[in-house]
Amino acid sequence: MFRQMQYFVAVVQNHSYTKAAEKCQISQSSLSQQLKNLSEQLGVTLVRRQGRGFELTSAGNYFYQHCLVILDQVDKLVTETQAIEKHNQNTYTLRLGYLRKFGSQEFLQAVSEFSKTYPEVRVEIHSDSYHELFSQLRDDKIDLNFSDQRHELSTNYENTFLTSADYMVVVANKAFKDKATTIDTTDLADLPCILIVGADQYASEQTYYRDVLGIQSPFQIAASFGAAQMLATANQGYIVVNSRTGSHIDPEINRVLKLVDHGRDLTQHYYAYWKKDNSGYYIETFAEILKKQFN
Repeated sequence: MFRQMQYFVAVVQNHSYTKAAEKCQISQSSLSQQLKNLSEQLGVTLVRRQGRGFELTSAGNYFYQHCLVILDQVDKLVTETQAIEKHNQNTYTLRLGYLRKFGSQEFLQAVSEFSKTYPEVRVEIHSDSYHELFSQLRDDKIDLNFSDQRHELSTNYENTFLTSADYMVVVANKAFKDKATTIDTTDLADLPCILIVGADQYASEQTYYRDVLGIQSPFQIAASFGAAQMLATANQGYIVVNSRTGSHIDPEINRVLKLVDHGRDLTQHYYAYWKKDNSGYYIETFAEILKKQFN
């Protein structure tokens, strides 16, 4: 029936039995017989002759629309199957990126599981900031990006939701006298917010912190999380983290407080992103393995 479906779609798209027969490299009489057999197998009339042409019946139109979907899926199946064979013959490299400040436990667990299952695939891992990761994804320098959501999800990408985390801040133990576990952005306005970014990312990070998180503090840059934590410990600023990375902070050195903005909870969502036109078996498989780590 698969071949007959191809013939049927060719007839409809070419509006001609003759042109369809030429495209399918089959005689017109054979093509007509194949479509007659198809109609008999289905027990319905697919096309109705109309003068020198024809028109689709309601059943024929329904069958045609679903033929397009099925044939497209078969084409994709064939392409990806051939790609896997090609990749097995020539070592395939899966290039992955993850958000530096999120924490990498689940991500590295996914890499470990993937590598055990597909030892023939070479895996490259990149860790960077939000903007740099999306730049690399856009420029085809990485295949999949594990990062937070800062803008509306784009239809140009596959966007697989992974997890959510509350925003927290790391401050010095002596920074605030009370026993509160939550702090508002308004209470931090006079204390510098420490950004762990390069100079080229400073402007975009500052805009995000101001416009989305509501941070009112002045900013300063630290080269690494260690350097930022030293500044926070000395009460020279605070670091914005999430509830996952915040759990690794030593409470003997710093306090970790839940961050709110004028009483509004601040929560970030994390996704696996990859280009729709670069989707493939290994990328989709890794995304499923990564998603499983958070379930």
